[in-house]
Amino acid sequence: MKGLDDLTACVVIPAYNEALTIVQTVQAAAKLPVHQVIVVDDGSRDATAELARRAGAQVLQLDRNRGKGAAIQAALPWVKSRVVLLADADLGASADQTRELLLAVQSGRCDMAVAVFARQQRPGGGLGLTVGLARWGILHLTGRELEAPLSGQRALCRAALERLLPLPADFGFEVGLTVKALQAGLRVEEVPLALEHRVTGRAVRDVWHRGRQFYHVGRVLMTLRAFTPAVR
Repeated sequence: MKGLDDLTACVVIPAYNEALTIVQTVQAAAKLPVHQVIVVDDGSRDATAELARRAGAQVLQLDRNRGKGAAIQAALPWVKSRVVLLADADLGASADQTRELLLAVQSGRCDMAVAVFARQQRPGGGLGLTVGLARWGILHLTGRELEAPLSGQRALCRAALERLLPLPADFGFEVGLTVKALQAGLRVEEVPLALEHRVTGRAVRDVWHRGRQFYHVGRVLMTLRAFTPAVR
């Protein structure tokens, strides 16, 4: 069985205005058995890019905010490793827990490993509407029910990721990736991890963020549904 040291890996971190957490996230990611830590600055208006660079990451700066999915896909030409670990920029010190995702893929246990947050955090004001929509859509299109359909923490082989392109450029990225992976016959496994991240509250900007996320997820599900017969 192949272990963590047998296959090279890279961490890709899309980031938009994450100056408060990016340093801790990069430093924690650098402790993983990876050969690259790439931060894609998605048009941030703060010091995200400079702080990530000082923390030791390779930084790709986009000219404007293009969306999470677009940021991840922009990093692929930079990736020189066989396995890609996707991680959110707000994980902070808990990012080092994602090594279990690498192990799941590199050992051959699955083709894509998806993190489930084991620690129940105080919920924000989103009421789970977007998660519920994503869960229902994936079940409807693939027959598979997932606990964490929107998790941004995922590991998979670069070849598999490129095979599934193109993918949504926005917050529909994870749902599009999951549906395409399952439809392609890839083995998807959810892995409970002790991760922490920032939860959204009830401020206007938080409500706006959740509204956009709901719209993006709904749009990608409608697009996928147009080309995919529902699973009965």
